[in-house]
Amino acid sequence: MDKVYVNGMDFYGYHGVFPEENRLGQRFHVDVVLETNTQEAGLTDDLNKTVNYAEVYELTKGIMEGKAVNLVETLTEKIAAVILSQFITVQAVVVKVTKLNPPINGHYESVAVEIRRERQ
Repeated sequence: MDKVYVNGMDFYGYHGVFPEENRLGQRFHVDVVLETNTQEAGLTDDLNKTVNYAEVYELTKGIMEGKAVNLVETLTEKIAAVILSQFITVQAVVVKVTKLNPPINGHYESVAVEIRRERQ
């Protein structure tokens, strides 16, 4: 399978289990890898034969800037599910959601959850 990468999407959301996360919000970083066949698109130069990156961004944005959830795991599952439901040519998707500044005592750069889901 070929891979299409949509990397470095940044959003501000109100997700988390701590009240301050829901009240103040925080930054999230999202990377998506779409496993699909890009040959026909490459040979025909036709956007309709591949995954529209702008649509992937907008679907991801709707989840990340939408209704708050507690877990980063929930965000990754929602993004994977919507991509698989909206793009029939995508056979598998890898989604990585990074919480850049979670309110946890200690010194670290970020926390992240990455999942891979396949079309059934």
